[in-house]
Amino acid sequence: MFELLANNMKSLWGTAKNILPIMSFLLVIKVFILKKPIEDLSTFLMGIILTIVGLHLFLQGASISLLAFGEEIGMELPTMGKKWMILLFAFVLGYFGTLVEPALKALAMEVEEISIGAIPQNILINAVAIGFGGGMALGIFKIINNIPTIKIVVPLFAIVIVMCFFVPREFIDIAIDTASATTGPVNIPLNMALALGIAKILENVDPLLSGFGIVGLTSLGAVVSVLLLGLMTKIL
Repeated sequence: MFELLANNMKSLWGTAKNILPIMSFLLVIKVFILKKPIEDLSTFLMGIILTIVGLHLFLQGASISLLAFGEEIGMELPTMGKKWMILLFAFVLGYFGTLVEPALKALAMEVEEISIGAIPQNILINAVAIGFGGGMALGIFKIINNIPTIKIVVPLFAIVIVMCFFVPREFIDIAIDTASATTGPVNIPLNMALALGIAKILENVDPLLSGFGIVGLTSLGAVVSVLLLGLMTKIL
């Protein structure tokens, strides 16, 4: 009991050590450089405490649930024997995982507001989710068939570069931002754990060489899907 409490406190302090320097830096800039007082000190301190505790709980929860659960499923999927079912599962997991990413929702809301409704947030979010799911399925296909990452990444980059010449400029910028917005607290732990779980169980597959790189492929998938959305709006 006491050992568990000591471990949790140590982990909590580790999280605090990562956050406090950032908050201290911002505090110094605000008070000593910009000469602006803190209006509500109690609210400010409470916010810091909640941030530390919240991040600590999330990291602990992801470690004992998302990471463990995703890796366990990944190690069981190859026993199904049907590659198309594994790829379909990867796509669905990537798609629905993207829909709940808070960073993507915030970005889509900003895009809809700046574009005065010309790019609805629901359409953008679903387009990104489809691309992310496609990238996830492509990454799992790479692992199952032991394909070097460079043989998939280079053609995808070539496709992206060519599409940039035909897509409205605003969609190029949005595509780059949405790619980073998908790499949030839900997708990364779950999808990486799934990929590593599959890589560990397959014969003749090195988890270090094949299990990683999945995040980059999902981000590229999101970029391609947003560029396709921009191309469709230009044609239609």
